[in-house]
Parts: sequence; structure tokens; C-alpha cells
Amino acid sequence: MSSLVKDTFDSMSREIAKIIVGQEEVIEFLYVALLTEGHILFEGVPGVAKTLIMKVLSVVIKSDFKRIQFTPDLMPSDIVGTNVFNPAKSEFYLKKGPIFTNLLLADEINRTPPKTQSALLEAMEERQITIEGETLSLPSLFMVLATQNPIEYEGTYPLPEAQLDRFILKVNINYPGEKEENLILQNHHRGFNPHNLDKLNLQSVTDIKGILDCRAKVQEVKVEEKIFDYIIKITRRTRETVNLILGASPRASVMLLLASKALASLRGRDFVVPDDVKYLAYPVLRHRLVLRSEAEIEGLSSDDIISNILQGIEVPR
Repeated sequence: MSSLVKDTFDSMSREIAKIIVGQEEVIEFLYVALLTEGHILFEGVPGVAKTLIMKVLSVVIKSDFKRIQFTPDLMPSDIVGTNVFNPAKSEFYLKKGPIFTNLLLADEINRTPPKTQSALLEAMEERQITIEGETLSLPSLFMVLATQNPIEYEGTYPLPEAQLDRFILKVNINYPGEKEENLILQNHHRGFNPHNLDKLNLQSVTDIKGILDCRAKVQEVKVEEKIFDYIIKITRRTRETVNLILGASPRASVMLLLASKALASLRGRDFVVPDDVKYLAYPVLRHRLVLRSEAEIEGLSSDDIISNILQGIEVPR
């Protein structure tokens, strides 16, 4: 298999590393979403570079980037746009919203009511928007990168299961290690300013066509029958687990397969191995599982359930 995917994303990683210290796993998950035409939900406390990672990515792949700060008074038309009357021409024209972009940062997506959250549903699933009966296509590369704070729940609106299911991955962003945080301080001491990316010698290493070519290569990754069986066993076991009200849907099985193919490509392979599936089971499944209240009281999390399931299924050889 051509090393196009690995070479492209290795070059991207070297550029991103000029700005972002650490977070290699988070960035790899971001690549997986990018290669699968998926969307990604980041959960992490403020100040761990969620927004900066997305800005840097847009520069490196030479794509449009827009940010929406989700607030309780945000309206659907603030996202998708609306028809506006032009008195000079006595006619209406469409004023497109920020959703018409390549990379859309939905910042603190759980701070806006469900009516506004649902404005993203059609775009995330069908790559199109309907405004007053007119359907408009979104760009060939369109990706929602949503963030939410795991600590503050006052004044928030939890995302419904239907919307959570639209995200291929939910990634938890943790604090950097001590050495990484020290390097961050050293960089700022030397004058690093994340608000002036154009002055930081950041180069574009590919473009939208390059990403689309990489996506085509991912389709060529081979999957053996035992991998299909392994994925199915994992997702079906979530539907049989007593600690869960809701298990993983067939869409989750598909997402786990697509993500595994993308990860194999990123790591220079043209075939999926069981470790790809195990590694991705957590970010692909954790937001799709609904725990029973008794399990939450016992302190169990979605990741705990996934760990138990993986331990109980024989890994194919």
C-alpha cells in the first residue's frame, strides 16, 4: 500500500508540533476523524489547547476554519444562516451562517438549548443544510469539532443520544505532563503567542484535495473476517450488559470499523489488527453508552464498562 496517508500525516504532525506541546494521542484521534469524514467531541477543562489544536490544523491542511461560541441565547439561524431582505433590490438573499466552512469549532456545545443543538444534526449526518425549504450542500471537507467542559454542569443542556451518535469519537483531553507543561512555560517565556499563528512559521503541508486522496487510500485497507466478528462481539456485548440502559448501535459498529481502518493507515499498515479495534473502542463507544443509575452510584464509568467487555472477549489471532 502507498505510504501516502502515513507520510502526509507525519508531515502534518511535525508542523503541529511547532505549536502544540504533547497531545499526540489527541491529535491522532483528530486525524482518525478527519480520514473517516467523521466529527469529534472533545471534553476537557479550559486551557488545555482544544481551540488552538483546531486552529493549527486548519492552517496545516489549508482549509477554512470558523468558530461558534455556543450560548443559551444562540439561535439556529445564527449557525446555518437566514434569508435577509435587500431593500435596494426589493428581494431576499441568503446570508450564510458560519456552518458553511471546512472545520467548524462548536465551542461549549452543551451550553445552548436543544433547539439550537439540533441545527447541526442535518449537517453532521447528510453534509447539507435546509433553510426555508432550500437545501444547500456543505463543502466536500466538512468536520464539526465540538468541545464541552466536564466540570461545569450548571446552565448546560446535555446532548441527546441522537446527536452524540453523530460524533465518531469522544476524546477526553487531560492535563499535560510535568515536562510538557515546563516546555509550554519555556515557550511562552521566549515570546510564543498562540494568537499570532501567522508569525510562528507554520506551514501548510497539504490541502483539501490531499485529505480527500488520503480518504480514498483508507478505503483500500484490508479487513479480515475475524476483525468483523471481533467488532460485532464488542458492540453486541454492550447491548447485553446489565449496567447499561442503552448499548452501542449498528452505527457504532460501522464507526469502529472505519476508525480502525483509518488508524491502520496512519500507522503505515494496509490491514487492521485487533489492537486497532481495542484502542479505538473507548473513544468510539464511550459517548454512546447510557449507564443505569445504580452503576453510576457505584462509581462506574463508560470506560470501566468497555474495559470489562474487552477483557471478556477473546482477542482474535
